[in-house]
Amino acid sequence: MGASQSKHRITVQDKAILDMKVQRDKLKQYQKRVQVVLDREDALARELLKKGDKRRALLALRRRKYQEQMISTTDSQLLNLQQLVETIEFSLVQKDVLFGLEQGNQVLTKLNQEMRIEDVERLADDTAEAIAYQNEISELLKTQMSAEDEEAVLMELDELERQESDRLQINMPQVPDHPLPVQHPVEAGAQQDDEEKEDELSLNKQPMLA
Repeated sequence: MGASQSKHRITVQDKAILDMKVQRDKLKQYQKRVQVVLDREDALARELLKKGDKRRALLALRRRKYQEQMISTTDSQLLNLQQLVETIEFSLVQKDVLFGLEQGNQVLTKLNQEMRIEDVERLADDTAEAIAYQNEISELLKTQMSAEDEEAVLMELDELERQESDRLQINMPQVPDHPLPVQHPVEAGAQQDDEEKEDELSLNKQPMLA
């Protein structure tokens, strides 16, 4: 009986594999939920650009990029941990796996906090509390984003500005590219023509002198 209990005892490796599966499943759920937030941040950036508020538009895009990177990085880390467990003796990588799982839990907790639409809307508010929040997020993102991420965000902002410029040009009335014909008053011109015709008929009716 004791041998049977030992055979079915859950090992540290079993628990680590189960934790990885739980984290990956939770991450997939978060990806679907956070997409709503990402879409709203993109729309907000466009709205702010239309108002000429480039600074806040850039903040919305930075926040969006940061959240996308969190999801991508966490997914890659969990996949790497899974491959470690499957290909290397667990006792040799146990410390790394457990540390990675702890980090994954921390990131998932942060992701859960990033899913509130109301926080996105605060990026456009002018209240003192909202401005303080915007400054806090701006300072945080400066330390969390790489130079490559920042360059990608700036390129995205340039593209949104180009799209907005194109939209404004399409909506503007078209200016003719050729000179307009000179317009004459119709009635005055018609009256003058009639008078000239009457004078010509009058001259033709006069008797010719022998």
